Amino acid sequence: MNKKIMSIILILTFLIPSVAFGDAEVGEEVVSLGHDLTAAQREEMLDYFGVEDDVKTIEVTIDEERKYFGEYIDANIIGNNSISSVYVKKLQGGEGIEVNSNNITWVTNEMYQNALVTVGIKDAKVLVNSPVKASGTAALTGIIKAFEDMSGEEISENAKEIASEELAKTSKLGNEIGKEEASDLINEIKIYVINNDITNINEIKEVVEDKADELNISLSQDQIDEIAKLMENISGLDLNLDDIKTQIKGLGDKINKAINDNPEAKSFLAKIVDAIKDFFSSIFG
Repeated sequence: MNKKIMSIILILTFLIPSVAFGDAEVGEEVVSLGHDLTAAQREEMLDYFGVEDDVKTIEVTIDEERKYFGEYIDANIIGNNSISSVYVKKLQGGEGIEVNSNNITWVTNEMYQNALVTVGIKDAKVLVNSPVKASGTAALTGIIKAFEDMSGEEISENAKEIASEELAKTSKLGNEIGKEEASDLINEIKIYVINNDITNINEIKEVVEDKADELNISLSQDQIDEIAKLMENISGLDLNLDDIKTQIKGLGDKINKAINDNPEAKSFLAKIVDAIKDFFSSIFG
Protein backbone atom coordinates (compact mmCIF):
# COMPACT_ATOMS: atom_id res chain seq x y z
CA MET A 1 0.00 0.00 0.00
CA ASN A 2 2.81 2.43 0.82
CA LYS A 3 4.24 1.96 -2.66
CA LYS A 4 0.84 2.65 -4.19
CA ILE A 5 0.38 5.79 -2.12
CA MET A 6 3.85 6.99 -3.10
CA SER A 7 3.02 6.37 -6.75
CA ILE A 8 -0.15 8.46 -6.43
CA ILE A 9 1.77 11.28 -4.78
CA LEU A 10 4.38 11.25 -7.53
CA ILE A 11 1.71 11.38 -10.24
CA LEU A 12 -0.09 14.28 -8.57
CA THR A 13 3.22 16.09 -8.15
CA PHE A 14 3.88 15.93 -11.87
CA LEU A 15 0.35 17.17 -12.56
CA ILE A 16 0.79 20.36 -10.54
CA PRO A 17 1.96 23.02 -13.03
CA SER A 18 5.01 25.03 -12.15
CA VAL A 19 3.85 28.63 -11.84
CA ALA A 20 6.73 30.82 -12.97
CA PHE A 21 7.03 34.18 -11.27
CA GLY A 22 4.12 33.63 -8.92
CA ASP A 23 5.79 35.91 -6.37
CA ALA A 24 6.20 38.84 -8.78
CA GLU A 25 3.92 41.68 -7.72
CA VAL A 26 1.54 43.29 -10.21
CA GLY A 27 2.93 46.66 -11.24
CA GLU A 28 6.51 45.80 -10.30
CA GLU A 29 9.07 47.20 -12.75
CA VAL A 30 12.61 46.16 -13.62
CA VAL A 31 14.93 47.56 -16.29
CA SER A 32 17.69 45.48 -17.84
CA LEU A 33 20.47 47.55 -19.41
CA GLY A 34 23.15 46.41 -21.80
CA HIS A 35 26.43 46.32 -19.91
CA ASP A 36 28.28 48.29 -22.60
CA LEU A 37 26.02 51.35 -22.71
CA THR A 38 27.70 54.67 -22.00
CA ALA A 39 26.43 56.78 -19.11
CA ALA A 40 24.58 59.02 -21.59
CA GLN A 41 23.02 56.01 -23.32
CA ARG A 42 21.87 54.55 -20.00
CA GLU A 43 20.05 57.81 -19.27
CA GLU A 44 18.59 57.71 -22.78
CA MET A 45 17.20 54.23 -22.17
CA LEU A 46 15.70 55.14 -18.79
CA ASP A 47 14.09 58.20 -20.36
CA TYR A 48 12.63 56.13 -23.19
CA PHE A 49 11.18 53.64 -20.72
CA GLY A 50 9.67 56.48 -18.71
CA VAL A 51 11.21 55.49 -15.39
CA GLU A 52 13.13 57.34 -12.71
CA ASP A 53 16.81 56.83 -11.89
CA ASP A 54 15.88 54.85 -8.78
CA VAL A 55 14.09 52.08 -10.74
CA LYS A 56 15.47 48.59 -10.11
CA THR A 57 18.10 47.90 -12.79
CA ILE A 58 20.12 44.86 -13.77
CA GLU A 59 22.62 44.28 -16.57
CA VAL A 60 23.22 41.82 -19.40
CA THR A 61 26.77 41.23 -20.63
CA ILE A 62 28.07 40.16 -24.02
CA ASP A 63 29.26 36.92 -22.42
CA GLU A 64 25.68 36.10 -21.44
CA GLU A 65 24.52 36.78 -25.00
CA ARG A 66 27.18 34.46 -26.38
CA LYS A 67 26.33 31.80 -23.82
CA TYR A 68 22.73 31.49 -24.99
CA PHE A 69 23.01 32.46 -28.65
CA GLY A 70 26.54 31.58 -29.69
CA GLU A 71 25.57 28.12 -30.89
CA TYR A 72 22.81 29.42 -33.16
CA ILE A 73 23.79 32.89 -34.33
CA ASP A 74 26.81 34.12 -36.25
CA ALA A 75 29.20 36.05 -34.01
CA ASN A 76 28.93 39.07 -36.31
CA ILE A 77 25.22 39.35 -35.55
CA ILE A 78 25.74 39.13 -31.80
CA GLY A 79 28.57 41.65 -32.04
CA ASN A 80 31.08 42.64 -29.39
CA ASN A 81 28.93 44.85 -27.18
CA SER A 82 25.75 44.34 -25.20
CA ILE A 83 23.56 47.43 -25.68
CA SER A 84 19.92 46.42 -26.27
CA SER A 85 17.90 47.09 -23.13
CA VAL A 86 14.44 46.26 -21.83
CA TYR A 87 11.74 47.50 -19.49
CA VAL A 88 9.55 44.85 -17.89
CA LYS A 89 6.37 45.43 -15.90
CA LYS A 90 4.32 42.63 -14.29
CA LEU A 91 0.66 42.77 -15.38
CA GLN A 92 -2.53 41.34 -13.96
CA GLY A 93 -3.13 37.65 -14.61
CA GLY A 94 -4.71 37.04 -18.01
CA GLU A 95 -3.49 40.27 -19.62
CA GLY A 96 -0.91 38.39 -21.67
CA ILE A 97 2.48 39.38 -23.02
CA GLU A 98 2.78 42.74 -24.75
CA VAL A 99 6.03 43.57 -26.55
CA ASN A 100 7.04 46.77 -28.34
CA SER A 101 10.53 47.38 -29.68
CA ASN A 102 12.58 50.21 -31.17
CA ASN A 103 15.89 50.13 -33.08
CA ILE A 104 15.85 46.31 -33.08
CA THR A 105 16.74 44.87 -36.49
CA TRP A 106 16.93 41.11 -36.13
CA VAL A 107 14.06 40.16 -33.82
CA THR A 108 10.36 41.03 -34.17
CA ASN A 109 7.89 41.63 -31.35
CA GLU A 110 6.16 38.36 -32.18
CA MET A 111 9.43 36.44 -31.92
CA TYR A 112 10.02 37.84 -28.44
CA GLN A 113 6.47 36.88 -27.42
CA ASN A 114 6.86 33.32 -28.64
CA ALA A 115 10.19 32.82 -26.88
CA LEU A 116 8.82 34.26 -23.62
CA VAL A 117 5.85 31.88 -23.69
CA THR A 118 8.25 29.01 -24.28
CA VAL A 119 10.30 29.95 -21.23
CA GLY A 120 7.16 30.24 -19.07
CA ILE A 121 6.84 34.00 -18.62
CA LYS A 122 3.29 35.29 -18.27
CA ASP A 123 1.46 38.62 -18.17
CA ALA A 124 4.09 41.24 -18.86
CA LYS A 125 4.52 44.59 -20.57
CA VAL A 126 7.88 44.60 -22.31
CA LEU A 127 9.62 47.50 -24.04
CA VAL A 128 12.84 46.83 -25.96
CA ASN A 129 15.14 49.61 -27.12
CA SER A 130 18.69 50.35 -28.18
CA PRO A 131 20.49 53.69 -28.64
CA VAL A 132 21.60 52.52 -32.11
CA LYS A 133 20.45 49.76 -34.43
CA ALA A 134 21.06 46.39 -32.74
CA SER A 135 20.18 42.74 -33.23
CA GLY A 136 18.21 42.60 -29.96
CA THR A 137 19.60 39.30 -28.72
CA ALA A 138 20.57 40.80 -25.35
CA ALA A 139 16.94 41.72 -24.75
CA LEU A 140 15.64 38.16 -24.33
CA THR A 141 18.25 37.42 -21.69
CA GLY A 142 17.40 40.75 -20.05
CA ILE A 143 13.68 39.99 -19.90
CA ILE A 144 14.31 36.59 -18.36
CA LYS A 145 16.71 38.03 -15.79
CA ALA A 146 14.21 40.78 -14.95
CA PHE A 147 11.47 38.27 -14.17
CA GLU A 148 13.82 36.12 -12.16
CA ASP A 149 14.74 39.19 -10.14
CA MET A 150 11.06 40.10 -9.60
CA SER A 151 10.04 36.68 -8.36
CA GLY A 152 13.20 35.36 -6.76
CA GLU A 153 12.67 32.20 -8.84
CA GLU A 154 15.09 30.85 -11.42
CA ILE A 155 14.12 29.53 -14.82
CA SER A 156 15.78 26.25 -15.71
CA GLU A 157 18.83 26.46 -17.93
CA ASN A 158 17.15 24.02 -20.30
CA ALA A 159 14.16 26.32 -20.79
CA LYS A 160 16.42 29.35 -21.29
CA GLU A 161 18.47 27.53 -23.91
CA ILE A 162 15.38 26.33 -25.80
CA ALA A 163 13.80 29.80 -25.76
CA SER A 164 17.07 31.27 -27.05
CA GLU A 165 17.22 28.58 -29.72
CA GLU A 166 13.64 29.39 -30.76
CA LEU A 167 14.33 33.12 -31.00
CA ALA A 168 17.57 32.57 -32.92
CA LYS A 169 16.24 30.01 -35.37
CA THR A 170 13.02 31.93 -36.03
CA SER A 171 15.02 35.11 -36.62
CA LYS A 172 17.43 33.30 -38.93
CA LEU A 173 14.55 31.72 -40.82
CA GLY A 174 12.90 35.14 -41.04
CA ASN A 175 15.90 36.51 -42.89
CA GLU A 176 15.59 33.64 -45.36
CA ILE A 177 11.82 33.42 -45.99
CA GLY A 178 10.42 36.62 -44.42
CA LYS A 179 9.94 37.50 -40.76
CA GLU A 180 6.14 37.28 -40.72
CA GLU A 181 6.19 34.02 -42.65
CA ALA A 182 8.75 32.54 -40.27
CA SER A 183 6.75 33.52 -37.17
CA ASP A 184 3.54 32.11 -38.64
CA LEU A 185 5.21 28.86 -39.66
CA ILE A 186 6.89 28.31 -36.29
CA ASN A 187 3.61 29.04 -34.50
CA GLU A 188 1.61 26.64 -36.67
CA ILE A 189 4.11 23.84 -36.14
CA LYS A 190 4.51 24.55 -32.44
CA ILE A 191 0.76 24.53 -31.79
CA TYR A 192 0.23 21.32 -33.72
CA VAL A 193 3.15 19.50 -32.08
CA ILE A 194 2.07 20.51 -28.56
CA ASN A 195 -1.60 19.75 -29.15
CA ASN A 196 -0.90 16.29 -30.52
CA ASP A 197 1.99 15.50 -28.17
CA ILE A 198 4.33 14.65 -31.04
CA THR A 199 7.85 13.88 -29.86
CA ASN A 200 9.26 11.62 -32.57
CA ILE A 201 11.69 13.59 -34.74
CA ASN A 202 10.56 11.93 -37.98
CA GLU A 203 6.91 12.64 -37.25
CA ILE A 204 7.82 16.24 -36.42
CA LYS A 205 9.58 16.58 -39.78
CA GLU A 206 6.37 15.47 -41.48
CA VAL A 207 4.46 18.17 -39.59
CA VAL A 208 7.04 20.78 -40.63
CA GLU A 209 6.67 19.80 -44.28
CA ASP A 210 2.85 19.71 -44.10
CA LYS A 211 2.56 23.11 -42.43
CA ALA A 212 5.05 24.67 -44.84
CA ASP A 213 2.95 23.35 -47.75
CA GLU A 214 -0.23 24.75 -46.19
CA LEU A 215 1.38 28.19 -45.94
CA ASN A 216 2.96 27.95 -49.40
CA ILE A 217 6.44 28.21 -47.94
CA SER A 218 9.34 26.42 -49.60
CA LEU A 219 11.94 25.02 -47.20
CA SER A 220 15.31 23.42 -47.80
CA GLN A 221 16.14 20.14 -46.10
CA ASP A 222 18.50 21.96 -43.76
CA GLN A 223 15.69 24.32 -42.74
CA ILE A 224 13.32 21.39 -42.16
CA ASP A 225 15.91 19.63 -40.02
CA GLU A 226 16.63 22.74 -37.94
CA ILE A 227 12.94 23.46 -37.28
CA ALA A 228 12.28 19.81 -36.42
CA LYS A 229 15.14 19.76 -33.92
CA LEU A 230 13.81 22.93 -32.29
CA MET A 231 10.32 21.43 -32.04
CA GLU A 232 11.70 18.22 -30.59
CA ASN A 233 13.25 20.32 -27.81
CA ILE A 234 10.07 22.36 -27.31
CA SER A 235 7.98 19.20 -27.09
CA GLY A 236 9.96 18.27 -23.97
CA LEU A 237 8.73 21.36 -22.13
CA ASP A 238 5.48 21.49 -20.17
CA LEU A 239 3.69 23.96 -22.45
CA ASN A 240 -0.07 24.46 -22.35
CA LEU A 241 -2.15 25.62 -25.33
CA ASP A 242 -4.54 27.58 -23.10
CA ASP A 243 -1.58 29.51 -21.70
CA ILE A 244 -0.29 30.24 -25.19
CA LYS A 245 -3.74 31.41 -26.29
CA THR A 246 -4.02 33.72 -23.27
CA GLN A 247 -0.50 35.09 -23.41
CA ILE A 248 -0.27 35.80 -27.14
CA LYS A 249 -3.35 37.69 -28.27
CA GLY A 250 -4.65 36.75 -31.69
CA LEU A 251 -3.44 33.14 -31.58
CA GLY A 252 -6.75 31.75 -30.35
CA ASP A 253 -8.17 31.11 -33.83
CA LYS A 254 -4.97 29.41 -34.96
CA ILE A 255 -4.93 27.17 -31.91
CA ASN A 256 -8.58 26.23 -32.39
CA LYS A 257 -7.88 25.48 -36.05
CA ALA A 258 -4.94 23.25 -35.11
CA ILE A 259 -7.18 21.31 -32.72
CA ASN A 260 -10.03 21.05 -35.24
CA ASP A 261 -7.63 19.85 -37.93
CA ASN A 262 -7.30 16.65 -35.92
CA PRO A 263 -10.45 16.33 -33.76
CA GLU A 264 -9.63 12.79 -32.69
CA ALA A 265 -6.25 13.78 -31.27
CA LYS A 266 -6.18 14.21 -27.52
CA SER A 267 -4.36 17.01 -25.80
CA PHE A 268 -1.44 16.20 -23.57
CA LEU A 269 -3.54 17.00 -20.50
CA ALA A 270 -6.34 14.70 -21.68
CA LYS A 271 -3.86 11.87 -22.07
CA ILE A 272 -2.56 12.47 -18.55
CA VAL A 273 -6.11 12.42 -17.16
CA ASP A 274 -6.84 9.16 -18.95
CA ALA A 275 -3.63 7.67 -17.61
CA ILE A 276 -4.58 8.61 -14.06
CA LYS A 277 -8.04 7.10 -14.47
CA ASP A 278 -6.49 3.86 -15.67
CA PHE A 279 -4.00 3.97 -12.80
CA PHE A 280 -6.67 4.35 -10.13
CA SER A 281 -8.85 1.74 -11.80
CA SER A 282 -5.96 -0.73 -11.61
CA ILE A 283 -5.57 0.00 -7.89
CA PHE A 284 -9.16 0.13 -6.70
CA GLY A 285 -10.75 -2.02 -9.36
